[in-house]
Amino acid sequence: MTNIDTLPTEQRQRCEVWTRVMGYHRPVSQYNVGKRAEHRERHHFTERAAALAPPDTK
Repeated sequence: MTNIDTLPTEQRQRCEVWTRVMGYHRPVSQYNVGKRAEHRERHHFTERAAALAPPDTK
C-alpha cells in the first residue's frame, strides 16, 4: 500500500468493533480488561478454512 491509498491521520476515525456475548451484541470498547484480552485471543471461524481443514479423526 502506498501513501496515495491511505488517509491522512486527521481524516481517520476509530472503527467501533461489536461482538456477540451471551446472546446479545456489545461494543468491545465497553469490555473490561480481562474480556478484551480474551477477545484478542479468539480464533475466528471462516467457512473457507473449515472446508479446507481435514476432518477430525477422534
